Amino acid sequence: MGLLQLDFVNVLMPAHYLMLWSRLGAYKRANFDRFVYGKGNSQGYCTEQWAHEASIVPSSTWPLLSHRRACFTPWKNNPILRLPGRDKYLQEVLRAVETNGGLIATDLPRVPGPRRKPGDWHRSLPRWALEYHFGRGNLTVANRMPNFQRVYDLPERVIPQRYRDMEYSEAAAKRELIRLASKALGIATVQDLADYYRMTPKESAPFVEELLAAGDLRAVAVDGWNAPAYLAADARSPRSIGGASLLSPFDPMVWFRPRGLRLFDFHYRIEIYVPEAKRKWGYYVLPFRIGEEIVARVDLKADRKNGTLLVQSAQEEPGFDRKRTVNALSQELQSLCNWLELDKLDLAGSPVRPHTDFAKALRRSL
Repeated sequence: MGLLQLDFVNVLMPAHYLMLWSRLGAYKRANFDRFVYGKGNSQGYCTEQWAHEASIVPSSTWPLLSHRRACFTPWKNNPILRLPGRDKYLQEVLRAVETNGGLIATDLPRVPGPRRKPGDWHRSLPRWALEYHFGRGNLTVANRMPNFQRVYDLPERVIPQRYRDMEYSEAAAKRELIRLASKALGIATVQDLADYYRMTPKESAPFVEELLAAGDLRAVAVDGWNAPAYLAADARSPRSIGGASLLSPFDPMVWFRPRGLRLFDFHYRIEIYVPEAKRKWGYYVLPFRIGEEIVARVDLKADRKNGTLLVQSAQEEPGFDRKRTVNALSQELQSLCNWLELDKLDLAGSPVRPHTDFAKALRRSL
């Protein structure tokens, strides 16, 4: 996959945990946390970086993103930019981490800052300062607290030296990111390849041509696609793709909406920021895959207080066998319920989205 996009919307399960469950089934999340952040043999294997969005990546990706860290620009409403004596304060924060080791924002003294403007995020100035140093590469993420707060430390205490010593030109780094994207995606257009590591199609196209000429990519034709497509030269085509899985809204299979529409004829939208009465699908909707098709979508919520996995809506995609979809989805929901250590499933339904015939069939199956 190359990366796991981080998202901590916890209505069901933070996205990076869910993406691995979609592929592996039940696994111990504590083992994953130790692998990414823990001490011991796995230390230094992974790190967090701005890659697609904020993402977990192999530490080998660190040198490929140095050009981004070098030109990192804070959000225009970042209060750090309006702080008197900003440079002095940023140096003090960096020295505190150097002296004391890994820190979270609350380990630093609070600082009165500029008056907030409408639309400003409600973060403390120490948090903004640590995030600034993270964006510039002066700090990286050494750990996550149980409440998901970042623990920041110096890169030399987290990233193995062999990766810190690697140097790529900006062009070579971008070309390698496109190559990694091709290995993660399978068949892809220039737009698909560019989006994986958040590049533009215009800047990516020359690197696609270079990889094509070098034999790292090959051109392929896909019926119904208007844009040229490419495939990693060493990609293997499976005889068939089986199984079933619920997908996180931030899963690479569906995060680039034009690709989801092109591959699966699946129009997808996250409605977290849509007022409830105007939602068509639900607050936190997961696509459901069987084999090579996306056949349904469900709006899920983990009601941890009552030990219940709530299925707030369930809607099928047209053209698929309903019985097959219902049977597979009911099994997958039960598996998810077990993995989340919840006691029961409840197909409750939302007051603004009454039950469909598909949802009623799913209720009977459950």
